[in-house]
Amino acid sequence: MNEKIRCLREKIRARSMDGMIISNPKSIKYLTGIDSEGILLLTRKENIFITYSMYMEAVNSVLTINDDIIVMNFKDITKEDYENFFLFCENIGFEERYVTYSEYQNIKSKYKPNNLIETEGIIEKQRMVKDEEEIENIKMACEITDNCFSYLLGFIKEGMTEKEIALEIEMYFKTHGADGVSFDTIVAVGENAAIPHWVPSDRKVKMSDPILIDMGCTYKGYASDMTRTIFMGCMLEEIKKVYDLVLKNQLTVEKMIKDGYTIKTLSQSVESDFKINNYDLIHGLGHGVGLEIHELPYINSKNESILRTNMVVTNEPGIYIPGKYGVRIEDTVLVTKDGCIPLTKSSKNYIVI
Repeated sequence: MNEKIRCLREKIRARSMDGMIISNPKSIKYLTGIDSEGILLLTRKENIFITYSMYMEAVNSVLTINDDIIVMNFKDITKEDYENFFLFCENIGFEERYVTYSEYQNIKSKYKPNNLIETEGIIEKQRMVKDEEEIENIKMACEITDNCFSYLLGFIKEGMTEKEIALEIEMYFKTHGADGVSFDTIVAVGENAAIPHWVPSDRKVKMSDPILIDMGCTYKGYASDMTRTIFMGCMLEEIKKVYDLVLKNQLTVEKMIKDGYTIKTLSQSVESDFKINNYDLIHGLGHGVGLEIHELPYINSKNESILRTNMVVTNEPGIYIPGKYGVRIEDTVLVTKDGCIPLTKSSKNYIVI
């Protein structure tokens, strides 16, 4: 049986559930490799993927005999079939964080389960620790991102707009092996860099401007995430001390990340050092990366869970001076037993173009 599904079944049984209805496309891709629209049922005896006629060929081309998944067509399933999938089953899990209220009502009316049980992110928690194939896909996405950054250093010129630079990033990704962007690219120039989630505008790059670039791509569905703050023409002295403080903390956290380390301690370390220097960490220090750009675990001072080998997370401290500028430095890193391996490798030293 598919190893990921086997592990999930063990977790389901441990919670006294007889099966699960999986409708989140990210969950389905994680468990089966299937990108096509449909629903995955883990019944007592079988794993069943139900899809539409137009997707049948694509779905069958993805699956192997080892996946142990039966593919069915929605049009061939009767009312009785739906009710029989979980016949004599007491508790059936569902993805309460993804399913809408109307979908919840539809599940109840179609499958007639005795009890629908919230699974509390059971698949998302399993996804936190990556397997070898997932790690290789993320590494490739990070490599493409690094290559794009190197290209940008020769592309960006005075007078270009944030929108033009963001568009070039998207075009680079799509023409250099990536599926596309993993999130809406942030290009924030000058005072706009003080807004962490700035949307690129017609603001033009001028001499001495800081340029904050937060970008990532997907490769075979898996994401990368990297931020660098660079400078046009020169770097103003007042920004250097902020840049140095951000970089110091980013490198300190990089050295702290390893299997068994408590997550909240990472964030508290940065918060404390920023506070001593009269700054605040106004957003989370990082997050998990995988099939989604933001997934478990979230790196903040409220999270008391611990890092595990083969988690992939970001390390992204930032300082923002309203109306003036902002500095953020971010890498995607792989957690190991003895430390972490940065998967985005672009230089973090002062970069003036």
